[in-house]
Amino acid sequence: MTVPLATHFSLNRCRTAHSKVFAYLFLLEDPDPPPFICIEEPENGLYHKLLEVLAQEFRIHATGKKNAPQIFVTTHQPYFVDALAPKEVWILEKGKDGYSTVRRVSELEDVSNLVAEGLPLGGLWYSDYLDAR
Repeated sequence: MTVPLATHFSLNRCRTAHSKVFAYLFLLEDPDPPPFICIEEPENGLYHKLLEVLAQEFRIHATGKKNAPQIFVTTHQPYFVDALAPKEVWILEKGKDGYSTVRRVSELEDVSNLVAEGLPLGGLWYSDYLDAR
């Protein structure tokens, strides 16, 4: 069945994961994007192999255009982290004093060396290499 372009298209007919990806892509294609975009756990409901593509799209849109937005993503998914470079990942940890500390993963020499050797960053995270404790 061929659908003419002028036909109304409803995201309600799509699966949740497809709707979510469409929403991210529409957000990224905004001709006048906000300066700062926060996305919480983009991995929810998505096939894990799609996370690398999604991370690449975020990277392209955050670095490839004039007035590109900063994109801040929180995740609990090592597959998403695998698609990132150490310089793109920040660790936020709440201290015993109640204050948070922020570190860039690229500042962790052992982690940067292991990634350079070919180990996935998400795997290192789940192996506690990114844990300060």
